[in-house]
Amino acid sequence: MVWVTEQQPTPDELSSCVHCGLCLPHCPTFRLTGLEIASPRGRLAAMNAVADGVIALDSDFEDVMTFCLNCRACEAVCPSLVPFGRAMEGVRAELAEQRPTWSRRLRHLILGRLLTSKWLMAVTTLGARLIQRLRLGWLLPRPLRLNFRGLRPLHGRGAGADTFEPLGVVRGTVGLLAGCVMEPWFPEVHRATIGVLTAAGYRVVIPPQQTCCGALAAHDGAAAAALRSARHNLAAFAGVDLIVADAAGCSAHLKEYRHWAEGGEQFGARVRDITELVAELIAAGALPVSPHDRGPVAVQDPCHLRHAQRIVKAPREVLAAAGYTPVEIDPDGLCCGAAGIYSILQPAASAELGRNKARQVRETSTTLVASANPGCEMQLRTHLDDWMRVAHPVELYFEALFDRST
Repeated sequence: MVWVTEQQPTPDELSSCVHCGLCLPHCPTFRLTGLEIASPRGRLAAMNAVADGVIALDSDFEDVMTFCLNCRACEAVCPSLVPFGRAMEGVRAELAEQRPTWSRRLRHLILGRLLTSKWLMAVTTLGARLIQRLRLGWLLPRPLRLNFRGLRPLHGRGAGADTFEPLGVVRGTVGLLAGCVMEPWFPEVHRATIGVLTAAGYRVVIPPQQTCCGALAAHDGAAAAALRSARHNLAAFAGVDLIVADAAGCSAHLKEYRHWAEGGEQFGARVRDITELVAELIAAGALPVSPHDRGPVAVQDPCHLRHAQRIVKAPREVLAAAGYTPVEIDPDGLCCGAAGIYSILQPAASAELGRNKARQVRETSTTLVASANPGCEMQLRTHLDDWMRVAHPVELYFEALFDRST
């Protein structure tokens, strides 16, 4: 077998697994099925078998690879530090190149063109808003209908400007990633991010020439689209002190631009997830702590915050500073099943994981849930009761301490 792409899984990546099995209980798909081939260890064995020419890169192999959520929970517990997420992205790039199908071409067209075009996203957002107002979600295919149910009401309120000045002495300049869906679909989170950072003394700029981070494209093997996004954003964010994303999947991918473009290592060193930065500012005394007790909040850990970036304490510290009592729902931080476009490609597995996560939340008897990633928020909203609120930790912090309209 000959790999043909630059993103191919390397021999070092594939040989680093020692088959200890410590990853098995932490893998959501292994927990669902009990099958070795649905575990990180089994998938790496299949990758090695393809690389050695023992098995073909065929539809069966593709099914094994696409069933993976790429949640990277295995990486967090691996004693050999296997870069499983990187290897999985490489294999999916190989599948895209060597097994082109009309469905994959369509997905990659959407991931590479729709998500990187502001006007196409604006048209899509307008259509989604009309479907919400006219209550026509039932007309959508089932996987899309479930996702649509978890979407916040769309009001069309964006940030409204490209530069926001600090309230006091300038601490530095932060470049905020607008994101493909955050700006049109989650503007309240951007508003909170901007409000908190300007209160801490940062000038916040939203470079108009930026584009989608490329995470969804990379995870699905659309390597060319992911590479274009990385190169584009390296230029767009030149000159700022820090690059901040308020979606955990985006911040994780931005930190790993070293895999995608020259200069990505230095770029990644300047990236912060918003929960990470706000927790640092609270600890340094640059942001206040609420004296009020606002009650409990269930904490859901996005995989690319907890496992990929190893950020666990920060969102809890932000919530505690807002006056909330963080309530744990899952010590293992298992994936909620959103996983980018996984809910569309693997609706049954995604829905089962979503129901499991919703059950964990209900067992806490809380009515408020904090999640730092838009896909996770939509998944939770899909499977929780309508009267339960899901919000970003920094959104809750901003409301508690700065938003006078609440």
